[in-house]
Amino acid sequence: MFDTSTQPLLFQPLTLPNGQTIPNRIAKASMEENMADANHLPGPALLGLYRQWGDGGAGMILTGNVMVAADAVTGPGGVVLDAQQPLAPFRAWAEAGRARGARLWMQINHPGRQVYAKTNPEAIAPSALPVEMGGYSDLFTKPRAMTEHDIDRVIDQFATTAALAEKAGFDGVEIHAAHGYLLSQFLSPLTNRRTDQWGGSLENRARIVIEIVRAVRARVGAGFGVGVKLNSADFQKGGFDAKDAAAVVRLLNHEAVDLVEISGGSYESPAMHGRPQQQAKRASTRKREAYFLDFARDIVAVADMPIMVTGGIRSRATAEDALSPEDGRAGVAMVGIAQALAYAPDLPNRWKRTEDVIDVPRVEWKSSLASVATMALTKLQLQRMGRGKKPTFSAWAPWVMVRDQLRTRRLNTGYRNWLRKRGQA
Repeated sequence: MFDTSTQPLLFQPLTLPNGQTIPNRIAKASMEENMADANHLPGPALLGLYRQWGDGGAGMILTGNVMVAADAVTGPGGVVLDAQQPLAPFRAWAEAGRARGARLWMQINHPGRQVYAKTNPEAIAPSALPVEMGGYSDLFTKPRAMTEHDIDRVIDQFATTAALAEKAGFDGVEIHAAHGYLLSQFLSPLTNRRTDQWGGSLENRARIVIEIVRAVRARVGAGFGVGVKLNSADFQKGGFDAKDAAAVVRLLNHEAVDLVEISGGSYESPAMHGRPQQQAKRASTRKREAYFLDFARDIVAVADMPIMVTGGIRSRATAEDALSPEDGRAGVAMVGIAQALAYAPDLPNRWKRTEDVIDVPRVEWKSSLASVATMALTKLQLQRMGRGKKPTFSAWAPWVMVRDQLRTRRLNTGYRNWLRKRGQA
């Protein structure tokens, strides 16, 4: 038998608490794809994309957002998995991603208030507080506060989607409680002003996450992975912070959680797309890559489950540093790589041979549109790979952003027509 202990830690397997083994410590982290077919199912484009990632050498592949509620999506063209959707396309998706031995986990999510008005005219949230983005605030739907029935329904929706993912052949699910989406909204005191059992103290604000973990675990087998994606911080004054993140992980220690991914930010403060420019200039090269690594090391100290860090990693050296102890603090168990794998889907295989640093294009406009443009550039690469083409580093950001907006308009129309056919519009 091949002795894996002679390999660098980055390429050694990781065994999760439930006994599932990940072939190496590199995960393809989630990105917003919006590449579903007209029925919001994984079609040829997504299968083509995931075949490339499956061939690329990552030990784990996390899908982009799969929505647990058909009438609440982070964007048009998103995949929806509920009891009304056929499972055959999801089985094909699982086969594509797992073909070379990677573990494929489905990220499951509800956007809450972070939905665009032209996509979802109605929205729910812990409290009736809209997204605040200055002159762009009107792009988002103003939410209503959730009732007890709404909360019970959302918990069941997460559990249903997880159970269906297992039936379709996925290896696990990641419950998205970061980036300002619904569960993150419950966790933050800025967006959760409730005075009932779902608001107030951190334990109350985290209650919905705990209940979803329990509901999911009750519906899936012991060998099926259950993970949680959590913000290190919201990076907003008075919001969810690093101490809160550590406290939530301590609560999750008592649940059957196999992996926690640490990220950060929201639509209002999109730290997940990189540090503010003035911060980046002061930071070392490694810290400019691994945005949330210091936070993650603090989480490792209090966590009983493996911790994965995501955020800007694009070199083997930084990935290896993240796994290694530093200043008396342990390293993380896995590294998640997102945008770099949009430009180099085979990066893990390259790293097996030698160092290779991917210079991911970033838009540095002095505007909140810079984040939107950066995302549009990334989506372009995913769409190219879905068609069997190679990524490109030469796309012009303004044109790509306009193209993405026109595509979104078309997809919005298709999404609303699809909802009407389902009787949900």
